[in-house]
Formats: sequence, structure tokens, C-alpha cells
Amino acid sequence: MAYGRSKKMGLGTALFFAVVLALTGYFVFAAIQGDYGHLRRIQVEAEEKRLLAQLAEIEDQRAALENKIWRLSDSYLDLDLLDEQARKVLGMARVDEVVIH
Repeated sequence: MAYGRSKKMGLGTALFFAVVLALTGYFVFAAIQGDYGHLRRIQVEAEEKRLLAQLAEIEDQRAALENKIWRLSDSYLDLDLLDEQARKVLGMARVDEVVIH
């Protein structure tokens, strides 16, 4: 006598597949939307690009300021730059110059 298997799915089997499906869904969601997920990685990379661009801009500004400081130093004095800075700070102009605001 052969034992025939029922074609109906048992409650235990259905519960097992439901738990596996729920865990799979949770882990897929966490991999995409979680704190360390794919979307967060994209946001971090975009922020990194923005900050690197800002760093390059600040480094350019710093280099320009270092150049001005060097040009106003005791070892190398740029008289034109000194004259320009003195006029800007004091708000003065020569008689033969036209001041445009």
C-alpha cells in the first residue's frame, strides 16, 4: 500500500514560507533604504563630491591670500599692491583719479 501525499499545503509549510518571504522583504528593504543601504551610499557620494568641490574652491582662495601676504611681506614688497590696499582701507584717491561706486 502506497501512502499518498496530500496536495494541500500544510499550515506549517505555509507559515514557513510566510516567514521566509517576510525576512527576505525586510532584508531587501534594509539593503536599499536602510542606514547603510544603497540610497544612503548614493547620498554620501554626492555629498563627498560637493565637499571636494568646496575644498578645491577654498584651497584656491587660500593660495590667492598666501600670494597677497607674500607680496606684502618684508622680503618682497609689491608697492602697487600696498598702494591699492592702503587706498581701499583709507578710502582715498588721488586728485587725477575718477572714483566709481
